Amino acid sequence: MKIPKLSRSTWSSETRNRKVEQFLARPALDPEALVVAAELLETIRSQGDKALLAAARRFDTPALKLKEIRVSEEEIAAATKEVDSDFRKQAKEADKRIFAFAKAGKRKNWEMKTPQGGSLGERFNPLDRVGVYIPGGTAPLASTSLMTATLARAAGVPEIVACTPADKEGKVNPYILYALKLAGVSEIYRVGGVQAIGALAYGTKTIAKVQKIVGPGNAYVTAAKKLVYGEVSLDSVAGPSEVAILADESARPAHVAADLLAQAEHGTGKEKALLVSTSQGLVDQVMEELPRQAAQLSRVERLIPVLQQGVLMVTVDSMEDGIELINRFAAEHLELLVKSPKRVLKQIRAAGAVFLGPWTPECAGDFAAGPSHVLPTGGAAAMFSGLTVDDFMRRSSVLNLKRQDLEEMLPVIEAFGRVEGLDGHSRSATIRFE
Repeated sequence: MKIPKLSRSTWSSETRNRKVEQFLARPALDPEALVVAAELLETIRSQGDKALLAAARRFDTPALKLKEIRVSEEEIAAATKEVDSDFRKQAKEADKRIFAFAKAGKRKNWEMKTPQGGSLGERFNPLDRVGVYIPGGTAPLASTSLMTATLARAAGVPEIVACTPADKEGKVNPYILYALKLAGVSEIYRVGGVQAIGALAYGTKTIAKVQKIVGPGNAYVTAAKKLVYGEVSLDSVAGPSEVAILADESARPAHVAADLLAQAEHGTGKEKALLVSTSQGLVDQVMEELPRQAAQLSRVERLIPVLQQGVLMVTVDSMEDGIELINRFAAEHLELLVKSPKRVLKQIRAAGAVFLGPWTPECAGDFAAGPSHVLPTGGAAAMFSGLTVDDFMRRSSVLNLKRQDLEEMLPVIEAFGRVEGLDGHSRSATIRFE
């Protein structure tokens, strides 16, 4: 199979390059997908199960029955028997690492004293019911089951609901089912796409409404998530995968090429892979490595459109220019394959996750290390952060004032009440001293 010609360019902070600018300007959302998603969401909202079943039959399983939408415990048990023992062992190890990282990062209740003996603080409580979306189309992302639901379990969420598409015969990938059960999911539904997001957001007779939806998906799932914001809480925009690599002459070309291909192989055709390097020689060698390695991969056919449209290699004159370009790209995944990655890290302002040095390939974050791989894409890392255990918690401020505290605050309360014309506000404080 012929590998398309790869794209390369140069860039500096003083002379902008149109090719690079166009690559940076990838949209986080597909306008056409928003239109399609809006129409289908409205039918789910107004027709409930009827529309949910019709969409599931249309896009996934033609003979699906309403009573079959929820995956039974018997099916989950049968799926467990299909999963090989090595995967069960390694999935448990991944779950342990993800859970430990989540628990370590979980915010704790805290309290501070006020000047007059009262207290102020914050309390954190888990959400009651959350929905996790697990893609199952171009690649059965069993790892996403752990990277979402395990965090919810660590937060203490009592009801964790999962939606994932089935195949034409109605079967859900057994590795996904096993991972979901391992992660602590309480309900699993064989429904994917926009219809799954609509059911979770609005609720139907079969799938009860959730408080928050998390997890990545294709352009239509991402569009649907945006459109239901407000009906439910969301994590972030998490669409087609992307990686950026900032490298100098110390990087090994074979490793750089392999890491670029690792994210390009997901299969939607809209993935992005950016190499920024101060070494022209490195870029030359990576361009030789990419087609050679791509031809050896099982998903080479899915790689072709990404290599043609979604890969760009940029040479810069200085590391400072490289850092600026990387910050402007705001990558989902960023690898720093440079001599002093910790020094460069101090200047990185926008990235979903950062991987330092030659022994931290992005795939470690995808499957094993601990932090969730559900990260903002399409440049959204400039505004959003990746999924954490805190995304499954509610924060409440707690105020407990003494008489002397309120008396000390009265001038402040009265001043703002006067300026804002809200005398009822200030009156509710002053009346306590009459």
